[in-house]
Amino acid sequence: MSRAPLLHQQAVELSEFDRLLVNALQGDFPLSSAPFDDLSERLGYSAQELMAGVRSLLDRGVITRFGPLFNIERLGGQFSLCALKVPAERFEAVAEMVNAYPQVAHNYQREHEWNMWFVLAAESAAELATTFESIVQRSACPGLNLPKEKEFYVGLRLEA
Repeated sequence: MSRAPLLHQQAVELSEFDRLLVNALQGDFPLSSAPFDDLSERLGYSAQELMAGVRSLLDRGVITRFGPLFNIERLGGQFSLCALKVPAERFEAVAEMVNAYPQVAHNYQREHEWNMWFVLAAESAAELATTFESIVQRSACPGLNLPKEKEFYVGLRLEA
């Protein structure tokens, strides 16, 4: 995907199955070699139906991501939230260039003067800084590198 998605909030109609699945994906998802099989037993739907349901939620934009969140710092790595100020006529080309870096975890377009936001993840602070500087130089766009100063854990669960 070369273009960073522009996120918009809008009302979405959820079926009872959608609600059940969204709620089941939060906080108590099975950690096993066959999590959808385990979830299948609990919810009464086949693993294939549950996986298709997750794909549908992603495709419709109800959820934007499904997968594990790792604390990269506990694994010895570094990450930072970064932004670029990209001219509209160059946005797609710059997004393609940024997304080609394996250190870029995800990338979003925002309606703001700092219109491209992405997360860099690297094995070291030096690699992260070098990668950020490379992106700024290659894009010829002003950049912000905003590393985390303090971590807060918020156990957020949104009932669908």
